[in-house]
Amino acid sequence: MRAVAETAVEAAVRDLEGRTLAHLQGELTRLVYLSSTRDYNTGEYQHEGLAQRFGEQAAQLALAQCHEAAFQDLLNSSLSSLVAHLATYIDSTGADREKVLNSWRQLQAYRVLIPGTCDDLSADLFITNIKIALEALGSGAAPHREH
Repeated sequence: MRAVAETAVEAAVRDLEGRTLAHLQGELTRLVYLSSTRDYNTGEYQHEGLAQRFGEQAAQLALAQCHEAAFQDLLNSSLSSLVAHLATYIDSTGADREKVLNSWRQLQAYRVLIPGTCDDLSADLFITNIKIALEALGSGAAPHREH
């Protein structure tokens, strides 16, 4: 990837945060969205609107940066906060909570939420925390909502 002006990446990040991420409720919802913009075959991020406004490379870098930031925020959050973010995310899908919990337990789809630049220890911690949050939420533990 050739050099991209830092200001273009910063502008793309601000645009992404203001136009899209600000409208998504909860850090886990944002993490799911950001990871969905990544091509799982190549690891490259794709967002047509950002690419048109700021260039493909700036868009990729902005998405990667926001993905990493959302991941780090969740990684560093308390377990009760993670349970609350998980509940918020599941509620936002409109799907039956038990079905989502069972699917996440079985398929472990949360593994695709981890950025490609993540170290093994952080990835393992995230996976463990998600598994605990799934069990806590599935046991009927009421999540503590943090704003």
